[in-house]
Amino acid sequence: MSQRVSWLPPDLPFLDERCPLPLTRPFTRAQAEKLGVSRARLSTLLRRGLVRQVLRGVYVAAQAVDSIELRAEALAAVVPPFAVVTDRTAAWLHMVDVLPASAVHEMPPVEIYSRARSRVRRPSVTSGERRMRDEDVMVIGGVLVTTKLRTALDLGRRLNRYHALAALDALLRAGVRHEELLDGVRRFRGERGVVQLRTLAPLADRRAESPPESVLRLHWLETPGLPPPDPQLPVHDGGIVRCRIDVGNDDLRYGAEYNGRAFHEDVESDEARLGWLDEERGWLIDVFVDADIFPRGDPTPRLMQGASDARRRSGRWVPQGHYLPQ
Repeated sequence: MSQRVSWLPPDLPFLDERCPLPLTRPFTRAQAEKLGVSRARLSTLLRRGLVRQVLRGVYVAAQAVDSIELRAEALAAVVPPFAVVTDRTAAWLHMVDVLPASAVHEMPPVEIYSRARSRVRRPSVTSGERRMRDEDVMVIGGVLVTTKLRTALDLGRRLNRYHALAALDALLRAGVRHEELLDGVRRFRGERGVVQLRTLAPLADRRAESPPESVLRLHWLETPGLPPPDPQLPVHDGGIVRCRIDVGNDDLRYGAEYNGRAFHEDVESDEARLGWLDEERGWLIDVFVDADIFPRGDPTPRLMQGASDARRRSGRWVPQGHYLPQ
């Protein structure tokens, strides 16, 4: 049984100034040990939620506020000064989270490119070689990182196509201009993944609000017989936007909604909105959950059936006013 310490009472809500660990800055396991916090004690702090993992091997106190400065400082603890942060880790530093779902349980290795023309041999990082221009790299908090544009061009080539489109949408929301994304495709002619990037870049849309919406939109685009969709399609009521549909086509009056707990927590409000769309506006909405699209879900059959049902009901009689008395 581990010995109790004065700064870790059982009813402690958050670590406080009695704790030897920094409360607002990241630290590594080695730094924690130097401050007198053993690996076993650090595991206890993680288990109790008093400390959270920022990167593989880098931690912060639970109450430390997430920021671009904190993320840069965390990266500086594990990234050599001659290396450039790339890919998903670069997006993360730009405050664009396109990490895999498994990152909730364990952060993936930091992705970097070594300018020293050699791989970095550390368990917390993965490194490789690639050609970069000076304008592809910027500095954030003392850390070299690919720009948002170069990060988008890399992720559009290197991730699977569904995650790649989600990354492109997110980086457009973060400030990458669609025109510069399209222009940047040409420089990768003949390189790995450029065919995918050339296909996805024109489809990228900053209006998508979450990665699952982007994935659902690409499934729609790949489904035979469906007209092109709009992300976050507005539906008006008396000249005012009453609600938005995640993915939909106004002519067909058919839409697809992603219903994940992280994005739709007000179930009653969602049901009321869907009821209004159906009864007052004649929309047919199919709702999809994680299992329908992740990790190997296929929403195509439901999308095809939904579009077919929407066509059949497009000419249905909708009563206007009152019924005649019996």
